Amino acid sequence: MKAKKVKFMVMDIGISDADRQKIAAGLSALLADSYTLYLMTHNFHWNVTGPQFNSLHNMFMTQYTEQWNALDIIAERIRALGFPAPGTYKEFVKLASIEEVEGVPKATDMVRHLVAAQEATARTARTLFPVVDAANDQPTADVLTQRIDVHEKTAWMLRSLLEE
Repeated sequence: MKAKKVKFMVMDIGISDADRQKIAAGLSALLADSYTLYLMTHNFHWNVTGPQFNSLHNMFMTQYTEQWNALDIIAERIRALGFPAPGTYKEFVKLASIEEVEGVPKATDMVRHLVAAQEATARTARTLFPVVDAANDQPTADVLTQRIDVHEKTAWMLRSLLEE
């Protein structure tokens, strides 16, 4: 089977083609993690039960709404760098570091899964910084900084629900 060559636009924005390709690949992994996290959070919003139903249902809705809006920002940055953004479940599964959760966990387990997924998404964003810094790519650095801030803060808020 032949390796699929990634097509990209020829452009001169002050970032080399090789760096743009590395950054787009890293952003594609971030998009995959972000979409997987979005889907997990929305699934838990629909299916949470128990004494914390109302607060978790509302919290999850706030979180998946924020995540949904972030997907466009990440995908559009990939496009601005001249590459196609991944957009299928098959691509997301291949690129994501987050495993799907099967079945319907108990509310506390949902929170644990979301903490782990928020942390994983922050790690994915953070791993791209060395390439972005070396390429002098401030717009992508800005996207990464904002995403890391949101994921770390959300993980902290979710983690606080697990304390006794």
